[in-house]
Amino acid sequence: MKLLFDLFPVIVFFAAFKLADDPHQGVLIATAAAIVATLIQVLYAWIRHRRVEPMLLITLALIVILGGATLLLQDERFIKWKPTAVNWLFAMAFLGSEFIGSKNLTRRIMAGHMNLPEAVWTRVNLSWVMFFLALGTANLYVAFNFATEVWVNFKLFGMLGLTLVFVFLQALYLMRQADSLHGKER
Repeated sequence: MKLLFDLFPVIVFFAAFKLADDPHQGVLIATAAAIVATLIQVLYAWIRHRRVEPMLLITLALIVILGGATLLLQDERFIKWKPTAVNWLFAMAFLGSEFIGSKNLTRRIMAGHMNLPEAVWTRVNLSWVMFFLALGTANLYVAFNFATEVWVNFKLFGMLGLTLVFVFLQALYLMRQADSLHGKER
């Protein structure tokens, strides 16, 4: 359910784009729809939990700024930067967590589920940094080297697919690390 909640604006963007006849108008309509969808997402989070996660607020700011520039200037280049900006901000947050606080972000998120050596948490956290940097770079490559229709498909299916593959590989790595740790305890 959380995945659908997180993907809600992307799905709305995709659907609005696909329903439009003209790709240029489609991006503009989809951008406006994504701004509204993100506002609804933030409002829902606030009503439901009486708080909004900082990353969701950052995403809202980026969609309003870059989406607003897209609509105001009638130039799709601005909205095409948004996934890169979000992914690179994630990379900076994960990297910054290596130096700020006693636990990196990966360990804070997952430590309740498994106990691993600090070196493993660092490797996993830095792999997320590299993944987010690569995903942001891939977005720029597709956005500015392929037709808008290809980018819209990549934005939903490509980025989601790459993320799911990465999460699966991370899970395999973590299971292997946990197994080797348990093997040493026996």
